[in-house]
Amino acid sequence: MSPDHPVLRGTAQNPDVYFQGREACNSFYLATPTIVQNAMDKFAKLVGRQYRLFDYVGAPDAERVIVMMGSGADVAHETVDALTAAGEKVGLLKVRLFRPFSIESFVAALPASVKSIAVLDRTKEPGATGEPLYCDVITALVEMGVSKKVIGGRYGLSSKEFTPAMVKGVYDEMKKSSPKNHFTIGINDDVTHTSLDYDPAYSAEIPGTVRALFFGLGADGTVGANKNSIKIIGEETDNFAQGYFVYDSKKSGAITTSHLRFGPRPLRSSYSSTRPVSSPATSSPSSSASTCCGPPRTAPPSC
Repeated sequence: MSPDHPVLRGTAQNPDVYFQGREACNSFYLATPTIVQNAMDKFAKLVGRQYRLFDYVGAPDAERVIVMMGSGADVAHETVDALTAAGEKVGLLKVRLFRPFSIESFVAALPASVKSIAVLDRTKEPGATGEPLYCDVITALVEMGVSKKVIGGRYGLSSKEFTPAMVKGVYDEMKKSSPKNHFTIGINDDVTHTSLDYDPAYSAEIPGTVRALFFGLGADGTVGANKNSIKIIGEETDNFAQGYFVYDSKKSGAITTSHLRFGPRPLRSSYSSTRPVSSPATSSPSSSASTCCGPPRTAPPSC
């Protein structure tokens, strides 16, 4: 076989062998969860950061648990930390390996105290009985003989904002005797009324974190300067640093927005900063101080 003399092969299989060949791969999928976990364990020995097929965070006796995966899980993690610190019995189960879905590992990672589960999917499958992760969770519980109340919802499609306020809204919905199933969070669905209500003023931002917004024009150097600032803060100080940059599709001359955060504790805030403020440990995260440079107006700008 040569790219200079291409030949097309194997595009069709007849009924006498296709079914058998399709099932012959089962053993590889069955072995995958163990292989992935072994690789995660090896990674932990090298760098000191342990991952599992399903990672649980939150109260050990949690009664309400959210199941989700991807970047939104860090937003939920931040919210769980704030809610458990306030005495709430809530938790979060992060899915590290979606497929093959290890039902034994999933059930083992859930606290025995869980009464209700909310599964959040970042996709929509019109016409289906539910989104993929939601359906997998229900199947896993049924096949393992575990009875729990499960609801499912959608969030963050096309990078729609997903904030701690929305996460708290899901936990609040789970408190109800008849929580809404197949809900949406983060939009106002005035057509089929799937949306959950939430308090947009709620914040789980860590005290001591500086939040800054910088507005500029495309090609004026603002974004590049802020990228350099984040690199310097992250590499040359003891602070954790985070930057996110919003560009207009018109590029040069259009508005750019730089979202910067830095502080003494790890940052899990994968959402835009709407209230820029220098937030010392003694101040409230909901402080009304606002300036493009970050510090409160009473202090001289440091940028």
